[in-house]
Amino acid sequence: MIVIMDSGADEEEIQEVEKRIRSFGYGIHRSTGENSTILGAIGSPREDVKEALEAMSSVERVILVSPSFMLVSREFKKEKTAFKVGGVEIGGGKVVLVAGPCAVEGRESYLQVAEAVKKGGADILRGGAYKPRTSPYSFQGLEEEGLKIMAEARDITGLPIITEVLDQHSVEIVARYADIIQVGARNMQNFKLLTELGQLNKPVLIKRGMSATIEEWLMAAEYLLSSGNQRVILCERGIRTFETTYTRNTLDISAVPIVKELSHLPVFVDPSHGTGKWKWVPSMSLAAVAAGADGLLVEVHTAPKEALCDGPQSLIPEKFSQMISSLRGVAQTVGRTL
Repeated sequence: MIVIMDSGADEEEIQEVEKRIRSFGYGIHRSTGENSTILGAIGSPREDVKEALEAMSSVERVILVSPSFMLVSREFKKEKTAFKVGGVEIGGGKVVLVAGPCAVEGRESYLQVAEAVKKGGADILRGGAYKPRTSPYSFQGLEEEGLKIMAEARDITGLPIITEVLDQHSVEIVARYADIIQVGARNMQNFKLLTELGQLNKPVLIKRGMSATIEEWLMAAEYLLSSGNQRVILCERGIRTFETTYTRNTLDISAVPIVKELSHLPVFVDPSHGTGKWKWVPSMSLAAVAAGADGLLVEVHTAPKEALCDGPQSLIPEKFSQMISSLRGVAQTVGRTL
């Protein structure tokens, strides 16, 4: 249930309502907005509890909602979530550009890409140090050495870094280096991992699973918020359909406006994994910005044909810079900046 406090309710009155909610056996999450405080009562919605709470003078109204993805919903928080990572605002008026190679392959090559994407207009550096690969014989990442290289790139460029956590065992070490922790598509429903990440004071980007519905994706994010982490980014990265000849996945652009209507969380789009081919990345990036995406994750490599991971979907730095130039007009049209 969602309990909307009267705009004039003071701290003492809010605590009194929280005490009453707990007396019915509910957990509580508080959200303080510009104009009012909203309390999320965690548990099965009950009409008798709704009536009891609405009888309190400091309560404006109570909304009975399904507890499936209550905390990520617009009912719980009308204002869109925005927060800063370093000097970069996520969920604000600027479309955030995240760029870099699929994997950190070595110090020299990564630093070269990092400097190139910064020059091209990137706000955040991406790169994989721990790589979940379909084949056990594929490149699995440099692990901590890769994280150290990314940290060096951050020091040189001044850009925050985002990288993927593979499992619960790698949470501590990834959190030590990363500014944003990424949960990959394969781990979207790793609930133990999500619960642990929810207890960190670190932003988390959660990619949509390749076969996940929008509701399942939002419920995965609910694990993070219900565990205490409010700085969560949703990322559409393509879903698996019957089309496998011309694209790697099918990028669900329609998910962007749908999720932004359902949830207050920022929504990013990954057109690289969404298509699997670099030539479609600029078009899908334009479409994502037009649809309202708050950010893009784009794979960039100086020599894609030599890449150890996802070379066919990686832009070269020159193409990345050209794409950014073409995005400016679309961003301006929808009231955003780059």
